[in-house]
Amino acid sequence: MQMQARFPHAVLLHGPEGIGKTRFGERLAQALLCEQPLPDGQPCGACLACGWFVQYAHPDYRRVRPESLEEAASEEGESEPAGTAKAGKSASKEIRIEQIRALGDFMNVSTHRRGRRVVLLHPAEALNSVSSNALLKTLEEPPPETVFILVSNNIDRLLPTILSRCRKVPMALPDSAQALAWLREQGLADAESWLAEQGGAPLAALAEAEGGAREAIDALLAHLARPSPDTALKTAELLQKSSPAAVTSWLQRWLYDLFSVKFSGKIRYYPKYRREIDALALRADVRQLLAVLKQLNDRRAIADHPLSAKLFIEDMLLDYSTVFA
Repeated sequence: MQMQARFPHAVLLHGPEGIGKTRFGERLAQALLCEQPLPDGQPCGACLACGWFVQYAHPDYRRVRPESLEEAASEEGESEPAGTAKAGKSASKEIRIEQIRALGDFMNVSTHRRGRRVVLLHPAEALNSVSSNALLKTLEEPPPETVFILVSNNIDRLLPTILSRCRKVPMALPDSAQALAWLREQGLADAESWLAEQGGAPLAALAEAEGGAREAIDALLAHLARPSPDTALKTAELLQKSSPAAVTSWLQRWLYDLFSVKFSGKIRYYPKYRREIDALALRADVRQLLAVLKQLNDRRAIADHPLSAKLFIEDMLLDYSTVFA
C-alpha cells in the first residue's frame, strides 16, 4: 500500500522476450486500479474495478500496442478496441502517432472511479520516431494520477530521453526448473527442447510450439547439420511457406551456438545437436562465420517483407554453406 502511494508516474519493464513481462504489466495495472488491494499489493479480483479490468473494459485503463498485435488478439477472442486495422488493410507493426494522440482525450478528463488512470504500452520499441516524441512530451509533463507502464524487449531501441523519465525495472529469465514445470502444466510435449530453442523464455517456447512450426524447424536443422548447396535449394523449397523472419531467427540461433561452441565450448539453443555442432565448429572458417552472422543481422531488418520468401531463404542457406567450403 505504501509503495502504491509513492508509485512513479512511469515504469519501464525490460528484459528478454517471452518471459511474461506484459502479463506482469497487466497484473500491475490491475493492482493499481483495484479498489480493495490485498495487503501484499495484489489486486483483490472481486471489486468492480477488477471485474471491469479482466474484461478489458475499465474506463481508466488504456492498452497501446501495434495494430498487428490487436489483430492477433482479436483472432484469439479478445475484444477489439477502437483504432485497430480495418479489413483488407495491412496491420501496422508500429505504434503510430494517432494512437499516442488518442490518449489526450483519455487523460484530459477526470477519472471515473476517483483514482488513478493507467496506460500500458508494449512493446515500447514499436514506437516510431514521431510517436516516441509525442509520448516524450506527455512523460515530461505527466497528468496527475496517471501511471504509464512501458514494456520493452530491447531498451537500446528507445530514446534516451524516454529512458531517463521512467523507473527502469529489469526482469530476468525464470529459473529453468520453474519454466519447465510451467510448460509441462500447459501440456507441452518435449518442453526441454522448446525451452532451449527459445533461450529459456517459457512464453516464447509455448507460442512457438503452438505455432505449428516443428516440421519446418526440423527440416532447417537437418540441413544446417549437414550443409550443402544442393540441400540448401531443397530446404528452401520446403520452407517457402514459413515466415522468413522466423527462419532467420532459427538460423541466427544455430550460428550463435556454432560460434559459442567454437570459442567457448558452450551451447545454448540446440543441445540436441551437440555432436553435429561440435563437428561443424571444427570445420568452420572464422572469417566466413563472422561474415554470415553480419549478413543475417542485415537480412533480419527486411525479413518481414522480402520480395520472394523462397529466394530470401535460398540466399541465406547458400551463404551458410560457404562457412564450411
